[in-house]
Amino acid sequence: MLISSYNPTALGDVLIMVTGQATNAEQNVVSQGDVTCIIRKDRDELVGVNLFNASQHVHELTVNGQIFLSEEQIAEVNAALQQAGFDFVVSFDNQPKFVVGHVETLVEHPDSDHLHIAQVDLGTEQQQIVCGAPNIGAGQKVVVARIGAMMPDGKIIWPGKLRGVASYGMICSAHELGLPNAPQRHGILVLDAATETGAAFDFAGDYSANY
Repeated sequence: MLISSYNPTALGDVLIMVTGQATNAEQNVVSQGDVTCIIRKDRDELVGVNLFNASQHVHELTVNGQIFLSEEQIAEVNAALQQAGFDFVVSFDNQPKFVVGHVETLVEHPDSDHLHIAQVDLGTEQQQIVCGAPNIGAGQKVVVARIGAMMPDGKIIWPGKLRGVASYGMICSAHELGLPNAPQRHGILVLDAATETGAAFDFAGDYSANY
């Protein structure tokens, strides 16, 4: 996975990359040259990279916020890592993180009066997702934030458990997706039945009729 952000207005010329989950794990932070690597100790796994003076290493850093790096930009990131003396490699990731899911089955959570356990078809895989929305139902087409997605508010979606049941992603509301004029009420965005399962969610679409 790879989540990248570049915000020169707030943080200066720094490209920030998240490459893995380090929650509750000890980390080593190693800085060499323009590169700082965050390494998860228990697995010797690279979970983050901060590249300083980023515009001197990576071309076309024009986004102010989350940025989706091209293969060419990733090659430049890895060249900077190598130049700084690191052996780690950042992998290119172009898998859509917000996709259309089909709720195959839905059962009540054994330890909650409002949570449900959904088995959701994402086109290339099926994932179990725990959802508390009152309007969720089997057979629906929904928007799923996959593991590794960054929500509009900056929250990153990781694997987790809700009341002891594993959940791998999040079924989203229009408000959570930051859609225009999204209602504040609690409930997921239900898409038209004809929407293609597994397709990347189009944030530019008009979903006001689905609110």
